[in-house]
Amino acid sequence: MTIFTESIHTLAGDETTLGAFAGQTILAVNVASKCGLTPQYTGLEALQEKYAARGFTVVGFPCNQFGGQEPGSANEIATFCSTSYGVTFPLMEKIDVNGETRHPIYAALTEIADAEGHSGDIRWNFEKFLITADGSVTRFSPMVAPDDAALVAAIEANLTA
Repeated sequence: MTIFTESIHTLAGDETTLGAFAGQTILAVNVASKCGLTPQYTGLEALQEKYAARGFTVVGFPCNQFGGQEPGSANEIATFCSTSYGVTFPLMEKIDVNGETRHPIYAALTEIADAEGHSGDIRWNFEKFLITADGSVTRFSPMVAPDDAALVAAIEANLTA
């Protein structure tokens, strides 16, 4: 199996895979509602709005493993994201991104090293993985803002139109 075929549920409970976004460039991000980095939702939504028509989507993966900063239910997360940040990009079910219960998608993603050479466990909320349509992955630190020049350049280099 690949990250495109691993089963996951949307925040609404529907079964899906990342294959549902076939042909698109995906920015996979582990997100949280009560984190100092939560304002990154604004930048992530800006990327979604700017590039969606060109074959791009952000996919959020809520996770409560970092300081209990995503304690809400699926409904609470959805409401927070839409009312506080106007999020329109897809959100998946709350998952673990580290440890023995790590979701298989993140088991594959965490093997990738970022520009500083970090691979393995997710360090904090809002770590980013740019996944191209052909499955290549580039990892970005949680501290890399959505409008960071390197991230934007990597997105733009992989857009379909």
